[in-house]
Amino acid sequence: MKKFLSNYKSTIILLVAIIVGAIVGIIFQEKATILSPLGDLFLNLLLVIVVPLIFLTITTSISKMKQPKRLGKIMITIIGVFLFTSIIAVIIGFASTYFVKLVNPEDGEQIRASLEETVPEKQENNVEEEELSIADRTVNLLTVNDFSKLLSKDNIIALLVFSVIFGIALNMTGEKGKAVYDFLVSANEIVGNVIKIIMYFAPVGLGCYFAALVGSFGATIAVGYLKTFVIYTIVAVAFYFIMYTVYAFLAGGKRGIIAFWKNAIPSTLTALATCSSAASIPVNIECSKKMGVPDDIAETTIPLGTSFHKDGSIIGSVFKIMFLVCLFGTSLSTAGDVLGVLGVALLANLLITAVPIGGGTISEMLILTMLGYPAAALPILTIIATIIDPPATMLNVVGDTVSSMMVTRVVDGKDWISKDKDFDKNN
Repeated sequence: MKKFLSNYKSTIILLVAIIVGAIVGIIFQEKATILSPLGDLFLNLLLVIVVPLIFLTITTSISKMKQPKRLGKIMITIIGVFLFTSIIAVIIGFASTYFVKLVNPEDGEQIRASLEETVPEKQENNVEEEELSIADRTVNLLTVNDFSKLLSKDNIIALLVFSVIFGIALNMTGEKGKAVYDFLVSANEIVGNVIKIIMYFAPVGLGCYFAALVGSFGATIAVGYLKTFVIYTIVAVAFYFIMYTVYAFLAGGKRGIIAFWKNAIPSTLTALATCSSAASIPVNIECSKKMGVPDDIAETTIPLGTSFHKDGSIIGSVFKIMFLVCLFGTSLSTAGDVLGVLGVALLANLLITAVPIGGGTISEMLILTMLGYPAAALPILTIIATIIDPPATMLNVVGDTVSSMMVTRVVDGKDWISKDKDFDKNN
């Protein structure tokens, strides 16, 4: 019990703060807006750390990458499986939310005005945006014409591109760039601790933010969070039992299903107990090996999956986007609109999940930036991420387990299970 409370302590505290904030907002209504400055303080602290966070984490992650000691066939198969299962996850996430209004959009205009007042600086930069061609918009999204503009949270994508290029260049420089690398790694550790310090204020900041939000716009938004949690949990459980059974069958037929379900419980429980994909790696590798996955594939797929493959987070990103779509009354009337949601949900995870520190915040800022929502809506996505964390982590972890089986099926052929000498002993 102590271990459970220790693992879930921060999540429990945040959930209690959000619930208390909702109650305060419902009881005191507009009077609760007196707490708004404390919520804005937390928001400002988050926004001010975004730029250094992105640059340092992306750059150091790329600069320390080494050539993988695996066959090209394994690596290509891993990438293919991850893309395939990620696309399935984003489609199911969208199908689960398209016909459901996660939150009442009636107050959308008022909420939009309120959030834009919190971060008002964006308008003047986009006066002529409507006159730009698609090519020009793409250029402006990926790059800026002055280095100082990279320091703005409004140019997140350009900052990501620059960080990737800088990381590759640092990696190419080798020993001569070691001093810069060491400095950036040190700075990254410091930024990580800054985030920890900011998150100590998160219960107060999110609680006050939510109290002011509910007080201003009514209890419907609080009901929206509850509805989001319930629907996400139902989707996660259904995805867990149905899709992972299908994947196990594709990987090894009936024997694959038996092997998967007999050995998937330890990694499932570890994910739920720790809410950490990284903490689940050792158990997950062991579970994969017991399913008959060869050592080299298990020890490659699981760590890579922890960074680059997260079914639960992808579905969660769709829920975050659709929550904002309902809240702001955004139209999804065309195929382009739908593809935009699906594409952003994929990119917000596939490009960011390798970030070891603050990847969630960067992913959420990417969603806001690419879809044109105000940066002040960041706490809304943070609250959603908090309430769906346990089931999302479960899908993230177990999705890597069954992916290792699918990779083995492609690399070692359809009879891969029977080739494992210890399979019959374990199953």
